[in-house]
Amino acid sequence: MTAAEQSTPVHGIPCWVSLMTRDLRATQDFYGAVLGWTFRSGTLGEGFTVAHLDALPVAGIGRIAPGLPSAVSWTPYFAVEDVDATAARVRERGGTIAVGPIRLGPGRGAVAADREGAGFGFWEGRTPPWSFGRDHPPASLELRTSHAFDCAIFYAEVFGWASEEPGGCEVYAYRQDAVVVRQGGRTVATLRGGGDARSPDPRLRPRWHIRFPVADLEAAVGAARAAGGTSGTRLDSPADGTEAVIRDPDGGIFTVCAHPPDAA
Repeated sequence: MTAAEQSTPVHGIPCWVSLMTRDLRATQDFYGAVLGWTFRSGTLGEGFTVAHLDALPVAGIGRIAPGLPSAVSWTPYFAVEDVDATAARVRERGGTIAVGPIRLGPGRGAVAADREGAGFGFWEGRTPPWSFGRDHPPASLELRTSHAFDCAIFYAEVFGWASEEPGGCEVYAYRQDAVVVRQGGRTVATLRGGGDARSPDPRLRPRWHIRFPVADLEAAVGAARAAGGTSGTRLDSPADGTEAVIRDPDGGIFTVCAHPPDAA
């Protein structure tokens, strides 16, 4: 992707999702079969690729360097104006920095964890044109945590949500321990309670769930199983449709969702 195809996202919004994996070729084959993605070289060098759907960028997938201990997991990235200042705010509020801040290609980034251990990243610089400005975002984000309101305060202070700056993010609290973050009238992230940090099941521990829309949920789940993945919990919601949690053969967990017909 050329620099001309990139853009500078609005401060505080999700701007990208990525997966670090041990076997890049096998992972590409899996997600190509399940989600119909194709892959091109990115701007971060050898071992990093950009997944595309209908010629539009969806996600980054990179190879974990040999000898580096790293869990295979999907990570959401949020746009920031100053990656160093953001890293300092994460630490001040009880979070941890796992990687960075470091320069990568056209920008600088870091990977962190919130107070409950949910991993996330943040990025300073230009990115591929991702969710905003597009009618159908390639992914949505949902944080499962033990207490949505406490976590909303953490992320609001880190990313400047609810700062009342023009064009910034707004935070709305709802019943049933849920918080919705919006920007420009669109939902950019949802934070929900119900996570259990003591659970041996990684799907139940606090984490950011990356949700990819699919036209046919059964076909996606079937393709995942045929390609060596596993399918877990299925949920049905009148507003959000039907979704299933999938684990890829290398351990990466993600969600596929089929929206109701009137939500398309």
